[in-house]
Amino acid sequence: MNNYRVLAVALIIFGILLGYFVYASETGLGLMPNRPFRLGLDLSGGTHLVYKADVSDIPAGEVGSAMSALKEVIERRINVFGVSEPIIQIESTGLGANVINKLIVELPGVTDVNEALAVISKTPLLEFKVEGEKDAPLNLNISPEDLKNGKLPTINTDELVAARYVDSGLTGKYLKRAQVIFPSGAQGAGVATGPTVLVEFTPEGKQLFAKLTLDNLNKTIGIFLDDQLISAPVVQEEIRDGQAQITGNFTVEEAKSLVRDLNLGALPVPIELDSTQTIGPTLGADVLKQGIYAGIIGFILLAIFMIVWYRLPGAVAVVALLMYVAIILTIFKLLPVTITAAGIAGLILSIGIAVDANVLIFERLKEEMIKGHSIHEATKEGFARAWLSIRDSNLSGIISALVLFWFGTSMIKGFALTLIIGIVVSMFSAITVTRTLLFALGVKHKNRVSTFLFGNGFLK
Repeated sequence: MNNYRVLAVALIIFGILLGYFVYASETGLGLMPNRPFRLGLDLSGGTHLVYKADVSDIPAGEVGSAMSALKEVIERRINVFGVSEPIIQIESTGLGANVINKLIVELPGVTDVNEALAVISKTPLLEFKVEGEKDAPLNLNISPEDLKNGKLPTINTDELVAARYVDSGLTGKYLKRAQVIFPSGAQGAGVATGPTVLVEFTPEGKQLFAKLTLDNLNKTIGIFLDDQLISAPVVQEEIRDGQAQITGNFTVEEAKSLVRDLNLGALPVPIELDSTQTIGPTLGADVLKQGIYAGIIGFILLAIFMIVWYRLPGAVAVVALLMYVAIILTIFKLLPVTITAAGIAGLILSIGIAVDANVLIFERLKEEMIKGHSIHEATKEGFARAWLSIRDSNLSGIISALVLFWFGTSMIKGFALTLIIGIVVSMFSAITVTRTLLFALGVKHKNRVSTFLFGNGFLK
């Protein structure tokens, strides 16, 4: 009995700490850093774009890598755009030959659809730059006015390295292709030389590259993608055949990644805008407020019902539900889970599932008391008998939610994810927390008071 009471106190303290963490991290209270919930566009406002990818010309085995490359390109576009915490997802719907591959782009705080579309559809800029003179001033893109006023920007190491290079006129439009090759004997042999990246230029690019290598012997040529230095090979000789090998201590994955970046002169997969949706911040705030109100009202009604109908076990269940809410909100913050209106609906539904588990337990407890068992034995048997039903019903709910998450759209996935998390936490809340608190009360034998407290209904 004492063990249950110690564990009950520990669980209550744990729940209080989790509740404090959720509140303090949301408001920045005390020493806690401000870590708000991650809200979806329907709650925070912004632009939702859906692109349909044309993979008809891509071999079936390469569709996954092509879509991943497409996602990386779009992410680079969005990062240049400066959007705070964009969400970019690959989505596949349908089965077999009817599979439709889509790219979902969510831009919080962006309400100018035309501007967002222009950024996303922009062609990546691939440039080959050469080292400037040692005594030449660094190209730091500081305006004369800022320099005069002493407003100097913060410059990181990568920017300093990039500032050493100047334009050569050779860009990605002259690149024919890039591919991963293995030196003789290296492929599959585990030789230390590893993979090499072969770059091939168009006829015009061949001439430009030959002159570029001739003029920059023993110097590095910086390969830039969207002003980001991705490689800087050393020129060892003039290259006249329009092919260059980029060597280094590449792993196979690193070499493939570099090739993918080099081949991004155009999008790796043709895309077509399928739909757009813009949600204003005011509308998103109203939806969030309504969702919170619905959750609070629903919880209060459930609490009243549980206490009135199941009395003392019902009050214990309410405490367990409060801990359930604290745990699930903490999980949402730590993962983090993007909360949408559909996700809030999934959360509210999972609260109902948690209540349903408690109802099963308390009904079994009542049946055992009718059989003449003591309250302690009835409680013990009630949990044992209810567990199988709770397990089976929750597993079926999880399986259904997994199917929704796998085949559903982004909105459906948000609902399914919160539902899955909610069901798992509800099992812990009903079986562990409620059970521990009930046994911690120490009520063992029947009398008029205990029979009333552990009864149910309005009359008895």
